[in-house]
Amino acid sequence: MKPPLSSSSSSSSVLRKPRHLSPYLFSLLAFIVFVAILYGEDVACVFNQQLQLGSDSPRYFTGPSSLVFGVEKKREKALPFAIGKTDPSCDIFSGRWVYDESRPLYEESDCPYIQPQLTCLEHGRPETNYQHWRWQPNGCDLPRFNATLMLETLRGKRMMFVGDSLNRGQYVSMVCLLHKLIPEDGKSMETFDSLTVFTAKEYNATIEFYWAPFILESNSDNAVIHRVSDRIVRKGSINKHGKHWKGVDIMVFNTYLWWMTGLKMKILRGSFDDEAKDIMELSTEDAYRMAMRSMLRWVRINMDRKKTRVFFTSMSPTHAKSGDWGGVPGRNCYNETRMIEDPNYWGSDSRKSIMEVIGDVFRKSKFPVTFLNITQLSLYRKDAHTSIYKKQWSPLTPEQIANPVSYADCTHWCLPGLQDTWNELLFAKLFYP
Repeated sequence: MKPPLSSSSSSSSVLRKPRHLSPYLFSLLAFIVFVAILYGEDVACVFNQQLQLGSDSPRYFTGPSSLVFGVEKKREKALPFAIGKTDPSCDIFSGRWVYDESRPLYEESDCPYIQPQLTCLEHGRPETNYQHWRWQPNGCDLPRFNATLMLETLRGKRMMFVGDSLNRGQYVSMVCLLHKLIPEDGKSMETFDSLTVFTAKEYNATIEFYWAPFILESNSDNAVIHRVSDRIVRKGSINKHGKHWKGVDIMVFNTYLWWMTGLKMKILRGSFDDEAKDIMELSTEDAYRMAMRSMLRWVRINMDRKKTRVFFTSMSPTHAKSGDWGGVPGRNCYNETRMIEDPNYWGSDSRKSIMEVIGDVFRKSKFPVTFLNITQLSLYRKDAHTSIYKKQWSPLTPEQIANPVSYADCTHWCLPGLQDTWNELLFAKLFYP
């Protein structure tokens, strides 16, 4: 039986009051629930590493909030391949070198993929101290490089290093860090013009290097014959190389050393096939800015931010002027077996203006790029270069033999050595951004 529609006037008044207020209560409750859900998701993001926080290092650029020498904190969705995060108070690129007897991570003689230009022990280097240094960030530790995790992550995928010979050294280092887990008949390395491909057959994975010292098309693009003193870069030409990069899952770019030809850079408007070439000159910084913008535009158009990762390795320093670190004038890295201990050391060959260009361009990027700031930590390592302990491109003259400083290579790095640390940093930012 239905209850009576009305009883006493007092009870009727009581019943009507909540009915009159219920829409407002409902709206208020709905708003509270919405806010709770909204903030609940933010809390979940924090604990599930869905936030990408910057720091006071130029290592990660996500957009307008990023500055090259002081990144503001900004929320960002979890990056592909991330399984954790680095404590935002820890700058893994700021720290010190610690001598570690457990290093190197592999032996020179055990990695057949190292170019003879980087096998320092094979070419007579008398000591191995340069192999035993481990990078120790201030206030935290780098995650230990896990070759099994790296290979499993690369299963069915492509990883590519694009750039110059410094990036090729980092590429070879990565191959050396991984190849021991792969049986001899399950791996191969082949070169196709500018492209070198290491294949892990069981994993259906490739680790590749593509020679493009300027990222854009240039007259130095021949992977073997590229010693061109009058360097020219073609404007708007990134697709010349970029067509070979499509489908890559993890990309590591670098470009710096080849731009350092002076204060100006020759830029070609048009084609290298044009009979009459239209060439203009730009400052090195403006030319470099042009290349960075082209690279980021290509990345935004051709890579999926939900599935792929892009890294950019900062300038690799040289140690060609001993006067920079208070050494004997006129000398260089030759016979240097100790690192530079001044934490504020910055060599004259490393242009801070280029770092500023990177910061200015990358902070406007609509695609997240992880910046591997290896410059400062590498600046300390004047002991880690190949120096004279490498295969020489041409026979040495008697004058050179009498003066080793004259032909010491203070640009490239012995392997195993410093560049293994670059890959440890890459590993950390790939899995724990």
